[in-house]
Amino acid sequence: MIILIPAYEPDHQLPALIRAIRDAEPAVAVVVVDDGSGPAYKDVFDGVRNLGCHVIGYTRNRGKGFALKTGFGFIADHLPGQDVVCADSDGQHTIVDILRVAAAVASAGGSPAMVLGTRNFTGNVPARSRFGNAATRLLFRLATGERITDTQTGLRGYPAAMLPWLRSVRGERYEYELNLLLEAKQAGCAIRTVDIATVYLDHNSGSHFRPVADSVRIYALLLKFLASSFSAFLVDTVVFLLLTLVTDSLLVAVLGARAVSSAVNFLVNRRLVFNHGRDRPVSAAGLRYFSLVAVLLAANYGLLSVLGALSVAALPAKVFTEIVLLTVSYAMQQRYLFAANPVDLSRQTADDQTSAEVTSGRVVA
Repeated sequence: MIILIPAYEPDHQLPALIRAIRDAEPAVAVVVVDDGSGPAYKDVFDGVRNLGCHVIGYTRNRGKGFALKTGFGFIADHLPGQDVVCADSDGQHTIVDILRVAAAVASAGGSPAMVLGTRNFTGNVPARSRFGNAATRLLFRLATGERITDTQTGLRGYPAAMLPWLRSVRGERYEYELNLLLEAKQAGCAIRTVDIATVYLDHNSGSHFRPVADSVRIYALLLKFLASSFSAFLVDTVVFLLLTLVTDSLLVAVLGARAVSSAVNFLVNRRLVFNHGRDRPVSAAGLRYFSLVAVLLAANYGLLSVLGALSVAALPAKVFTEIVLLTVSYAMQQRYLFAANPVDLSRQTADDQTSAEVTSGRVVA
């Protein structure tokens, strides 16, 4: 087993964690990635190097995802064939929990399964951490249909065979770890969980998470989907209202509006929202998409009819109906319509990995 720790401007918690690891497992290999912390933190990294760690790094901050992929690359090249457990540098993960995750990975016998150390968020948890995890938990449930209680955990274990795939998944900052979860199913990777303690030291002051910028990165896929859907909604609503005035027929208005808006939505989602959608021929993706449109159209018409019978005005009825069906549409498109094709993790190459070069314990990027 190898313990991988990405670190950006670490405080005293990093050497304390390394000492705890050394006390519990003196022979275990530890790789620490300096994510461009700068000269002011040289003493901290020299200290953990003196504790027997492999310390690599680069000159400017690139983000947690880049640091993790750099660490995976170093391990694959210099310490191959060993399982990896990733832990944060800010003291949130106890050595007991790190070793429990490592044991869970080892018990899987090399099968393609990531192990998450999941917190239950009881006790004195900072509001931004509680809200952030609730939001990403909902996104993950919509995108995959799977329920995971802690999608933002940094304590994760991976078998050695998964390293090439881990290096190929897109993302350089905090969004990378969510992307791993979102793409795991299509890659044939199972997700297992181990309960761990919820630890926030000094209200999580050691975290470098930027609430606005990093949240946008994490939720980028959902935000793009919502923007695409909102654009289609505006087109659909305008055409719907116009056809209602011209034809005085609900059926014609619904069909005509959906025909125009669905064509717009398909083209935007295929080209801009779901990266994998461009891998399939337009005809195949189009057939699946418009089959979904037909199902949603029937649901749309049925719900509008019910609301009309209840004397709800056309505009509010339309808004309510679109909101209800939005989550269904997102989940179906992410999971089935524009999902990535399954890959063989044991043969996956790292074409999209970082191009950083490890030289003499440093990474030149």
